[in-house]
Amino acid sequence: MRIPVWAMLLIPVVLAGDASPVLPDLALPIEGMRVTDLRDMFAEEHNGHPHEAIDIMTRKGTPVHAVVTGTIQKLFLSKAGGITIYQFDRDQVYCYYYAHLERYADGLEEGMHVERGEVVGYADSTGNASPLAPHLHFAIFELGPEKHWWKGKAINPYPALVAAVRRKQ
Repeated sequence: MRIPVWAMLLIPVVLAGDASPVLPDLALPIEGMRVTDLRDMFAEEHNGHPHEAIDIMTRKGTPVHAVVTGTIQKLFLSKAGGITIYQFDRDQVYCYYYAHLERYADGLEEGMHVERGEVVGYADSTGNASPLAPHLHFAIFELGPEKHWWKGKAINPYPALVAAVRRKQ
């Protein structure tokens, strides 16, 4: 079968539409993480909806680090996530979501610039998390043209976090 030239020109466009976005190299949100600390739970169902995040088990009070340089877009207390942070990267392409925090880092404010690796909060089990299982709930969203902190396309953070751990080894 012979494929017309015009159809061959569409192949990269079609493939790119299904391709996963290329995320920047992330810093570790929890210092000292190992690959064995990570489990891909992005597609699992939690409380009746897709999880679309990864839970990184850790001790209560463990420092949580910004994974990229960017801006603290929103500090938010929610029923599900408890104490949360929404951080935009410097180009406002991605939003990084940190949830179930014990508290924010001292002086952290909305609109504040943070550097990759800077402590932004401390892990816990606030919101709907079990008090017996402190962890960081971490998610990545690709922002739309509106740049709303509460709205975006969920991106699986597992591959990017595994790559970050391997870079540190």
